[in-house]
Amino acid sequence: QVHLVESGGASVQPGGSLRLSCVASGSIASIAGMEWYRQAPGKQRELVASISSSGSTGYADSVKGQFTISRDNAKNTVYLQMNSLKPEDTAVYYCNANVRLAGVPNIWRLYWGQGTQVTVSS
Repeated sequence: QVHLVESGGASVQPGGSLRLSCVASGSIASIAGMEWYRQAPGKQRELVASISSSGSTGYADSVKGQFTISRDNAKNTVYLQMNSLKPEDTAVYYCNANVRLAGVPNIWRLYWGQGTQVTVSS
């Protein structure tokens, strides 16, 4: 069993910053890609940023230069640094991880966290 837990969501004013964290725990042999998604009210979930196990990153056009994804492989943790936040960044933010399960040969599964709310409002 593998669990992902996000934290760091909050209510902030426009222009503020937040750092989200997502910790994976459980029967983990290794983690390949990790991603952050977000879902605003009435909208589909969208990919925000991704990071490979080697640190290669990718971003949605809407957050390039504004958000930074990083990870600590030793801690099975992925971060999302969000700067210059705007009201349109308001959403529930979810992380996922592509995990190779411990104790079983070559079994990979995608796990999701429960989400953390980010609200940007004056």
